[in-house]
Amino acid sequence: MIRKLVVASALSLASLPLFAAECAVEVHSTDQMTFETKSIDVSKSCKTFTVTLKHVGTLAKQVMGHNLVVAKAADVSAVATDGMAAGLDKDYVKADDARVLAHTKIIGGGETATTTIDVSKLEAGVPYQFFCSFPGHVALMKGDLKLVD
Repeated sequence: MIRKLVVASALSLASLPLFAAECAVEVHSTDQMTFETKSIDVSKSCKTFTVTLKHVGTLAKQVMGHNLVVAKAADVSAVATDGMAAGLDKDYVKADDARVLAHTKIIGGGETATTTIDVSKLEAGVPYQFFCSFPGHVALMKGDLKLVD
């Protein structure tokens, strides 16, 4: 009886998909004002999607700080401009900006920050981007984020 139960359990486990949707990603930023990741795919099957930003450089956040902000591609320029006005103490993100779907704090070399995206707020077919809103960085530090499956 126990053997049949073990075999039945093993067979039911074997029928499960081998890989569940990946609902997290790590993005590296550098002292050369770059993200090493150029695009992020977010599975519709995820309820939330976690992005961990790791600054692999050595410079302080006041000199070469980075954050990661997610918004619709059409809103990136305005969000970055409003973020500059907000200042470093607000992580270069305007308070309560409805266009910002998620963002990390500003970090310096060797630091890490995490943010979570509510996947239900992403729309299929809408272009999104992730970018750094530190003044002057958005031109070089951005990538595409899309809802997939």
